[in-house]
Amino acid sequence: MTDRPAVDPRWLAGLQAAAARPPLRPRVPLVAGSSVIGSVEPDFFNKKAFQAILNGRKQLLKEEHSGSLSWRLMGDVTSSLHVVALAMQAAGLAGAWRSEQLAVHDHFGQRKGSIERAAVRPLGISTLAVHLVGMAPDGRVWVQQRALDKSVDPGLWDTLVGGMVPAAETLDSALARETWEEAGLRIADVQQLRYAGRLANSRPCLDGQGTGYMVETLECYVCTVPKALQPANQDGEVAQFRLMTPGELTKALQHDAFTIDAALILVDALGLAGAGDLARANTHP
Repeated sequence: MTDRPAVDPRWLAGLQAAAARPPLRPRVPLVAGSSVIGSVEPDFFNKKAFQAILNGRKQLLKEEHSGSLSWRLMGDVTSSLHVVALAMQAAGLAGAWRSEQLAVHDHFGQRKGSIERAAVRPLGISTLAVHLVGMAPDGRVWVQQRALDKSVDPGLWDTLVGGMVPAAETLDSALARETWEEAGLRIADVQQLRYAGRLANSRPCLDGQGTGYMVETLECYVCTVPKALQPANQDGEVAQFRLMTPGELTKALQHDAFTIDAALILVDALGLAGAGDLARANTHP
């Protein structure tokens, strides 16, 4: 891309801080076997809704060693997390139930099971998302405005395509599906598709009545959308698409018109911050 205006370093520092915020309150490990798979506020499970799964140590066990507290998940990870998620739903501590399983990994990156998407944030379980930055042949950038009825960041601007990777999908299949559902484009029809890097995003969130903590990895791709193609939403989650010049995009970014995730990705993928300003791993997963 030519004529790339750089973002203000002070705004960039604020963006980076917003994407690496510590929890609002202390959290303790959520453990399965010998692995940490998430984190919760210390008294999260001290609620009536969880007593049935605490009694008899069926799914959860409270552990205290040398003044340190942790919560241990008992038995099969997927099955036990399903029982926990249902209890969270009954207590109003889960988000909208999606009947969509997300993979659960430990702190070493090993997959341990899966969990209903609605329950991940209060349990501090890490998630994986994939995003596609769409370029026009003339150097403008395709962006989408999130639907006004979205539960998260309604009406804010986003990358051309973005979404979580379910447990049953690979990164590539999730990218292809999201590209069709959100933009009505087939991966085979876009040009110059390339992997653009990996970014991290961690911050408190409102899930679980304010007890949520987001820990998400963003896998980023860039492509060129041929002039003959126009994005067209298929799933009702996009209000509109727009082509922005680099100048328009930079201005909108610095007016916080984009989601934090999208801002991180666009600044990095389009080189709006200068080399090395955003840490990323450029090795394809």
